Amino acid sequence: MHRTIDFPNIGIHLTSVGDHITIFGFDIAYYGIIIGLGILAGLLIAVAEAKRSGQNPEVYYDLVIYAVIFSIIGARLYYVIFSWDMYKDDLKSILNIRQGGLAIYGGVIAAIITVFVFAKVRKLSPYLIFDTAGLGLVAGQMIGRWGNFFNREAFGEYTDSFLAMRLPEDAVRQSDITELMRQNMETIKGVNYIQVHPTYLYESLWCLMVLVIMLLYRKHKKFDGEVFLVYLLGYGLGRVWIEGLRTDQLLLPKIGLPVSQMLAGVIVIVSLVLILYNRRKCKKEI
Repeated sequence: MHRTIDFPNIGIHLTSVGDHITIFGFDIAYYGIIIGLGILAGLLIAVAEAKRSGQNPEVYYDLVIYAVIFSIIGARLYYVIFSWDMYKDDLKSILNIRQGGLAIYGGVIAAIITVFVFAKVRKLSPYLIFDTAGLGLVAGQMIGRWGNFFNREAFGEYTDSFLAMRLPEDAVRQSDITELMRQNMETIKGVNYIQVHPTYLYESLWCLMVLVIMLLYRKHKKFDGEVFLVYLLGYGLGRVWIEGLRTDQLLLPKIGLPVSQMLAGVIVIVSLVLILYNRRKCKKEI
């Protein structure tokens, strides 16, 4: 397999990008390392926000243990459910997440449920936890998306735009290659290349923007949970756009519509309505 990753229109040419490192004979996937770094960064940001807002930081050290476990399970289940044809004949492969196969929205849904249960047990406000942990969540997503870079996955349709990414055909899943990509395939020194939207990069940059907005917005929030709703709204808007570019969309069975794109659209509408409703409610109570 050829290991180059190029961004020809901006002059970046990476000649050998592996997907793992080997330590004492064990292969450790960069995907897992990147996800781990994202979790750590998210925890540190949540703890810092807890200290700033007068909360007990220990709550978030405890929460992250449960949130990470159940979020990974949720992200994997979401992906497997909507990609069942890939796993129905090899059930053992469901447990192999080293090569990717985690759906963000599955993880977010599982994390939300975990927070509600955790808060009820600890007798805490789940909405304040959402505001605090949400900052860490979007930061973790911003970093975690780079795991897709090393796995050469989660890219979009053919493009010759400024940020277009060029990948060897033999380095990606054949199911992710569209007819348009094949029509525009280049052969260089006997190697076939596709050129695509680096949607993982788009999403990483979008998450950075959402994080900045959340940090600025938190000073103006009127109710607990509002900052998290801003996250759902902002991230959902980006996901509606980015999901439409991807070639590995998870589709609703029989209907054939992109499930994550539809879910993102619903979340955007619901989040906006909740923000407007609760802000108006708070204004009337003054």
